[in-house]
Amino acid sequence: MENQLDIRFATVEDVPQILKFITSLAEYERLPHEVIVTEELLQETLFGSRIFGEVLIGSVGDKAVGFALFFHNYSTFLGRPGIHLEDLFVIPEERGRGYGKALLSYLAQIAVDRKCGRLEWSVLNWNEPAISFYQSLGAIPMDGWTTYRMTGDSLAMLGQAYAK
Repeated sequence: MENQLDIRFATVEDVPQILKFITSLAEYERLPHEVIVTEELLQETLFGSRIFGEVLIGSVGDKAVGFALFFHNYSTFLGRPGIHLEDLFVIPEERGRGYGKALLSYLAQIAVDRKCGRLEWSVLNWNEPAISFYQSLGAIPMDGWTTYRMTGDSLAMLGQAYAK
């Protein structure tokens, strides 16, 4: 690395920077129209009474250059917790310096320290630079598995079906 990357857990004071990273990532992924999160929601869900995710911030000097947002899941087959990496992002002008690898390595060590059985994430099929990067680290795609998602009306309708 040209410059030393310092990695730390985010605090509530980092919420504006976390939101900037999220919106920048959404632009890169061609999904800015899907971002509805606000600073208030981030503060509530990441630093409120019930914490739903954790964030690592990577900085060089005083400049925040990347982040990793993750949360725990659980493997019934392994009988252990796992970590799901929701977002890994390094600002474009700082890419190619090893910062993404450093953030991912730091997260892998957290997984090991917490006795997690796995570290998983998703990547868009068209994102060849990310796919190549992940494979260069030894990650393998989970062939045979398809991610399903429910949001909005379909999620609400399914939830109401039980309530009746």
